Amino acid sequence: MLYTFYCTDKPEAGGVRAAQREAHLAFLGGLGERLFLAGPLLSEDSSAMVGSLIIVDCENMAAARSLAATDPYAKAGLFSSVTIKPWRKVLPKS
Repeated sequence: MLYTFYCTDKPEAGGVRAAQREAHLAFLGGLGERLFLAGPLLSEDSSAMVGSLIIVDCENMAAARSLAATDPYAKAGLFSSVTIKPWRKVLPKS
């Protein structure tokens, strides 16, 4: 099942994001076919990254939570919150 990870950065955490970016991208790359999509959430004026949206195929919610905890951004304390929800792709049809 696909799970969304909606992650909000702590205020003034740009330095943490920058320091962990390469490790985070390597982590995502290591997910292979399990990764459906990933990208940064942006500020209203699109000038800064303020979080992350990731959709990954996981066995269940426990596996999704475990995976989220291993993200280098999470380990470095970047996020003020992480919301994980099951998700189903409906459109566009493949």
